[in-house]
Amino acid sequence: MKIAVVILNWNGEVLLERYLPSVINYSADTDIYVADNASTDDSVTFVKANYPSVKIIQNTENGGFAKGYNDAMVNVDADIYCLLNSDVEVTPNWLTPIKDAFTNIPDAAIIQPKILDLLKKDHFEYAGAAGGFIDQLGYPFCRGRVFQTLERDNGQYNDTREIFWATGACMFIRKEVFHELKGFDADYFAHQEEVDLCWRAKNHGYKILYVGSSSVYHLGGSTLSNMNPKKTYLNFRNTLFSITKNLPRRKAFIIIFLRLLLDGIAAIRFLFQLRFKHFFAIFRAHLSFYRQFRKMYRKREKTQFLRNYYATKSIVWSYFVHRISNFNILVKD
Repeated sequence: MKIAVVILNWNGEVLLERYLPSVINYSADTDIYVADNASTDDSVTFVKANYPSVKIIQNTENGGFAKGYNDAMVNVDADIYCLLNSDVEVTPNWLTPIKDAFTNIPDAAIIQPKILDLLKKDHFEYAGAAGGFIDQLGYPFCRGRVFQTLERDNGQYNDTREIFWATGACMFIRKEVFHELKGFDADYFAHQEEVDLCWRAKNHGYKILYVGSSSVYHLGGSTLSNMNPKKTYLNFRNTLFSITKNLPRRKAFIIIFLRLLLDGIAAIRFLFQLRFKHFFAIFRAHLSFYRQFRKMYRKREKTQFLRNYYATKSIVWSYFVHRISNFNILVKD
């Protein structure tokens, strides 16, 4: 089984200098690529000068996370692609449990390791934690992370189990599955594109796993922080895209209506907090969704849509009303 680690980069020379060495040191017999999204800094020059064993893919434009990886992957020869953020520090033997899982569980198509916080290493990190799930209305959350609440890693998620979505911060995917699904939806640009990819994989009958015996540390926020209104815009818009594309038609229209109402409440909350840029980000997200609705609707695949896709009915109600922020209390297996 051949794994290729592919790091998407855009003006990330500082991040590559800091975190690429761990990938090289702990990924023996693995091809490592840096896929550059038309950077204007010295990223590519730095890698060529200091790490000649690392292969360079130079994309012609900055198409964001989604198009950037789609463009790069046609140049990668491997059985398993590892999509790795440039701000991730990997650990010794991080690849061994992943290889074992793909070998022993043949129907596993996508796998993610445990994602811990690089700045607070005994806590889970926002982008992925111990595996992703969604609620009935399409809100994503993780084992170990519900909204902004991050759990301490006490070994409670050291298992291997099926999840709904794997984080793009560190995602392993079989080559044939990535290309069968035609990669990420480039219209997302960034954020939530991995949820859409995994949702489509689920609709195709594939299994997505979390493997807790492999762990990496993620800095997070190196592209857009959680407080950036552009991230608010992309998250709200792209979630509506995913619901449109991946739910049975009647269900999709009901959920979209409810989400638009709840998004309006979130916008009003931002308004009362005087966070005007986030208020307008939601407004712009809805306008973009309306403009592109027909296009997204045409992307619906002729497949068996999942009906039991959610782990809980309303993460918003549980978190903000009942004050539940622990995954094991929220979701009873």
